Amino acid sequence: MGIEKDISQNKFRNEHQKAGINLFFTSNWANERVKKILDEFDITPQQFNILRILRGAGKPISTLQIRQRMLDKMSDTSRIVDRLVKKDLVQKVTCEGDRRLVDVSIADKGRALLERIDSRQEDIDNILRNLTEEQALLLNQLLDKIRSTE
Repeated sequence: MGIEKDISQNKFRNEHQKAGINLFFTSNWANERVKKILDEFDITPQQFNILRILRGAGKPISTLQIRQRMLDKMSDTSRIVDRLVKKDLVQKVTCEGDRRLVDVSIADKGRALLERIDSRQEDIDNILRNLTEEQALLLNQLLDKIRSTE
């Protein structure tokens, strides 16, 4: 199905405008599908991202380090971490290098939740099921190229 039918718009100024609108529309479309899967686990995409960052870090890290690695750079990392603390999915610990600072680490409950979500990874991957491996590679290259224009 083309973008024209999806958004009921038949005319674009040029292919660049159409590509930009298609990019935004597709991003929102994919985010909604991931969000629907994560809703089953009572977790937001930003919380999921933070849990994955902490699991990958393997040690406590600062909220600044988390923010640098987040997909959604506009997120209020501290607020999201506080919500994860309330859910007992992460814990705040005193920074080893500077006792005045607090780092964040993933809790056992957070690891267990990620393992449950990992079992649904195929459903998340299926969002892009219409792409071959070569098409996915090309898409990654194109998306990287778009972001390199800053």
